[in-house]
Amino acid sequence: MATLKDIGLAAAINLLSAFAFLVGFAILRLQPVNDRVYFPKWYRKGVRSSPTRSGAFGNKFVNLDCRTYLRFLNWMPDALKMPESELIEHAGLDSVVYIRIYLFGLKVLVPLAVLAFMVLVPVNWTGQTLERIKNLTFSDIDKLSISNVPAGSKRLYAHIAMFYLFTLWTCYVLHEEYKKIAAMRLRFLASENRRPDQFTVLVRNIPPDPDESVSEHVEHFFCVNHPDQYLTHQVVYNANKLAEFVAKKKSLQNWLTYYKNKYERKSTKPTTKTGFWGLWGTQVDAIDYYTAEIEKLTEEENKERARVINDPNCIIPAAFVSFKSRWGAAVCAQTQLSSNPTIWLTEWAPEPCDIYWDNLSIPYVDLTIRRLLMGVAFFFLTFFFMIPIAFVQSLANIEGIQKVLPFLKPLIDKDSVKSIIQGFLPGIALKIFLSVLPMILMAMSKIEGFASLSSLERRSAGKFYLFILVNMFIGNIITGTALQQLKAFLNQPPTEIPKIIGVSIPMRATFFITYIMVDGWAGIAAEILRLVPLVIYHLKNTFLVKTDQDRDEAMNPGYLQFATSEPRIQFYFLLGFVYAVVTPILLPFIIVFFSFSYMVFRHQVINVYNQMYESGAAFWPDVHRRFIMNVVVSQLLMMGLLSTKNAEISTPLLIPLPILTIWFHVYCKGRFQSAFVTFPLQDAMVKDTLERATEPNLNMRSYIKDAYVHPVFKAGELERPLVVDEEENHPLVQTKRTSHMNSKHESYVNSDTDS
Repeated sequence: MATLKDIGLAAAINLLSAFAFLVGFAILRLQPVNDRVYFPKWYRKGVRSSPTRSGAFGNKFVNLDCRTYLRFLNWMPDALKMPESELIEHAGLDSVVYIRIYLFGLKVLVPLAVLAFMVLVPVNWTGQTLERIKNLTFSDIDKLSISNVPAGSKRLYAHIAMFYLFTLWTCYVLHEEYKKIAAMRLRFLASENRRPDQFTVLVRNIPPDPDESVSEHVEHFFCVNHPDQYLTHQVVYNANKLAEFVAKKKSLQNWLTYYKNKYERKSTKPTTKTGFWGLWGTQVDAIDYYTAEIEKLTEEENKERARVINDPNCIIPAAFVSFKSRWGAAVCAQTQLSSNPTIWLTEWAPEPCDIYWDNLSIPYVDLTIRRLLMGVAFFFLTFFFMIPIAFVQSLANIEGIQKVLPFLKPLIDKDSVKSIIQGFLPGIALKIFLSVLPMILMAMSKIEGFASLSSLERRSAGKFYLFILVNMFIGNIITGTALQQLKAFLNQPPTEIPKIIGVSIPMRATFFITYIMVDGWAGIAAEILRLVPLVIYHLKNTFLVKTDQDRDEAMNPGYLQFATSEPRIQFYFLLGFVYAVVTPILLPFIIVFFSFSYMVFRHQVINVYNQMYESGAAFWPDVHRRFIMNVVVSQLLMMGLLSTKNAEISTPLLIPLPILTIWFHVYCKGRFQSAFVTFPLQDAMVKDTLERATEPNLNMRSYIKDAYVHPVFKAGELERPLVVDEEENHPLVQTKRTSHMNSKHESYVNSDTDS
């Protein structure tokens, strides 16, 4: 069991690590040669020029101005200066709302910490229960927890009262935050510049027609049912294989550029091997080899491109349908188009840069099966991951290591080694195990078939949160206790599990403290250092860059990875809310994490990150729901903990809490969630009217034309059939059906009825 000395040593190690990262960042960011790594956002906006182009030769690469090093921590106040309204314009609403999650954590946990230290810490410290139990090993941290309060003591009423107060305060802050972010989203959508997705709807599960192509079928359907608003459409092609050719060709061109640059520097023709990664095979001239490979791949690419364009089987039953106004798009996206609810399914189209094109080729009927299979796979992944978690927890137990590796006993018995093992290694080991998990969860979300990057990230974040809840929180509590008290744990009936988890929570506080310091302190400091992007940029700049455009592509500014970072915030909030009543000493460590993260990510959003898409904070309802889950889980665990303290009379007092918390969630969902799901027709009409008044000559067809063409196709490469253009210009042209000779409207009624 880790003592205050162990925790102090771990804190010193992590603080020194964080400080070293910050000093390294402060020095590296001042060097002109690294300017594009630490300020790429300003280069992308075109408001910053490279300092390596002017001044003396030495100043182009190294900052020789000693005065700037005296102000190396100026980035901290600078990160807080930009007003929120300006930050929204600069970085987008997604980034700003993400940063507000850290601010929300501070708003909730700082008052909780103050109250807990004023009320609960004295109550726990003066309980003196642990000191009266013979042959019990405990630390000073345990004396600050609820474990030091006697069973059945009236002191437990203080914990119950504070838990009610903590819940009420959290719900109040959640309500105000939901209200503010909903208003921010509506203002953002109302003031946002014109974008193609504001006028476009994704239509899926288009029913087949024996007499018309998919494109003609879409055209006729919307000319009949949306005659005044329909503008144009773009059918979706299955171009996944073509995209693979394009990506492979780009990789080969990078290698060709590398060898050409190498040849220019050394004047001797470079060679390579034809085997895997150039490690084995026949040795050949590198430039000739990659030139020939690119020519061969270009021929295959052209054949595949022609096949995709000309083969009707490459057109899938989905299309991006664009309208003349936002109002028309909103009506289509938010209503049912057919009496058959399984066809002509509509949703708001993602913005073009948000589309995950690979998944658009998945048949709509396959999506339900795919998601069921991935749900089962996720269940087994979550619970089988308990095995490495158990191994990690053994590192926190000196006795367990000595039992498995007895020859290490002389080394482990040293105080310094023991402190490192118990205060540092468990958090590091767990972080290493979890580093691969986000890639697995993202792959599972892609298999499920979501059509946009934003929905993929939200889905992956939901999986990651559940995984963290089961494995990192509940799993760490149960597994850690089982390794220490295996026999007693295995002999307990299943009905006793809530009590076991409840009584184990105080015992695991020291482990979570070490994890917070490793991941939340040193980990966030490493984020701002950007060591990997720094190395990659200089490698690319040395071997691949020939033009300014190449240099811009080499910057790799990165983006806020919502799928991994938001569940981590939720985990820390869960720890804070659970331990606020149980072991309040944990709260300062979490508050440091939220404060440091808020400052670091604000700096990164201002100077570094370049978001791939803008969803207008569409993820907030998911964030709110997970906060509510954290509160409810903590309430249930508190009830389990009190049931072990012989508090049969006081424990039922907590029963209303989860009921009221769930009711509060339902209220917030009904009150605010519509702002994140639908676009008000009134706002759409206002925006359309203003646009028509300010830009009366706007050619919307030209603006929308190529927005939703697959990126592997060039502009104008996909020629539309003549019948489609005639249909747009003359909406009452007869359809090409031979099976229905009635009017177009009647034919559609019959076809929908038949389907």
